[in-house]
Amino acid sequence: MFASPSGAVADPGSPRSAADVNDRIRALWAGAGRVLTPAEQERYQELLVEWAAAVKADVVPAA
Repeated sequence: MFASPSGAVADPGSPRSAADVNDRIRALWAGAGRVLTPAEQERYQELLVEWAAAVKADVVPAA
């Protein structure tokens, strides 16, 4: 396990679901209630990358 710059602990062996990451993105924006700070903007970018990877992992190829 490791801690991200925001202090959240993540297990690199078990990626979060797209829904979980989306919830974290929403919480970040709800908690900000304003323009994001540079640190929050960095965290937001990290979450976007994680969310995109989670969505891609959920895609089932067509037969």
